Amino acid sequence: MSSGVNRPEVSFWRGKRVLLTGHTGFKGAWLAYWLTRLGARVTGIGLAPSTTPNLFSLLALSELGDSHISDIRDAESLARLIRGADADVVFHLAAQPLVRASYRDPLGTFATNVQGTANVLEALRGSSSTRVVVAITTDKVYRNLELAFPYRETDPLGGHDPYSASKAAAEIVVASYRDSYLKEQGVAVASARAGNVIGGGDWSEDRLLPDAVRAWSSKRTLRIRNPSAVRPWQHVLEPLAGYLQLAERLWSKPQLADAYNFGPHTHECATVQTVVEQARAAFGTGDFEFERDARGPHETQWLALEIAKARQVLGVQPRWSLDEAVRRSMTWYREQIDGADAAELCARDIDAYEAAAA
Repeated sequence: MSSGVNRPEVSFWRGKRVLLTGHTGFKGAWLAYWLTRLGARVTGIGLAPSTTPNLFSLLALSELGDSHISDIRDAESLARLIRGADADVVFHLAAQPLVRASYRDPLGTFATNVQGTANVLEALRGSSSTRVVVAITTDKVYRNLELAFPYRETDPLGGHDPYSASKAAAEIVVASYRDSYLKEQGVAVASARAGNVIGGGDWSEDRLLPDAVRAWSSKRTLRIRNPSAVRPWQHVLEPLAGYLQLAERLWSKPQLADAYNFGPHTHECATVQTVVEQARAAFGTGDFEFERDARGPHETQWLALEIAKARQVLGVQPRWSLDEAVRRSMTWYREQIDGADAAELCARDIDAYEAAAA
């Protein structure tokens, strides 16, 4: 564990009007809850939660802020909601976030991730209140050459699968709206490319720890498709702290508007097998086996992010090791299964994370 970035500045966020798209998703729910704790006035726009259980409902977020169930592909409805929010800061997280789902529905993925992003930015043209926009993409926006080096923000964009391609295209949309319209309007627009996120409260399909929890809590064997794949795993609070810090810095220094990677140190990147073994140790029980002839769409074997820019420009530094991130995630799930309140579990992790920067 290492300290670096200051914890979110309460005096900055207290009373801020914050628009958060995708507040019903895993990362969005964590961010909405954290912002509410910081005293922000949060307006959320997102689809109805796609899983049962889901963190949005467990945290009762519809009661904590101004919540709207709406599709960002509906430009007219979205523009009306964005104008009504009159936000100071916008976090755009709404997306189709799954690689394998993008193979099943490429057009829906492109419509949400590309056109949906354009719809959000278009609705902000002419806004008299918004000063900062942080658009969230992914670590998979880079043209991956399967080489063992971390990607930096200046590397070429690309995407083999529809999800990655749609997020790379969204990056181009973000840069275009920043340079063509929003910079002149006084809005600082940045994109954030985050690594593989883990943490309590994710029940999405085709994600490693949720799949493990589902299997092990019902005494089934977890089947692993790609045990040797290397990813930049990080606890969900790591990139969220980066997004908050980025927004704070853009407020006072709009010239910093650009693309930023958020992830672990390169030496903390790990294989799927390593994470599964750590997860089982933390969960306390569970069997897993590898699918020797796993069939399925193409998946990248090696992926890491160079985070020097976020460290040097923003002061963002990873705090929790991979082992601690996995342990905290599995402890969250174990205690939630045993009846603990999700809000208390999230608050405990946030308190611990903020204390690491004190």
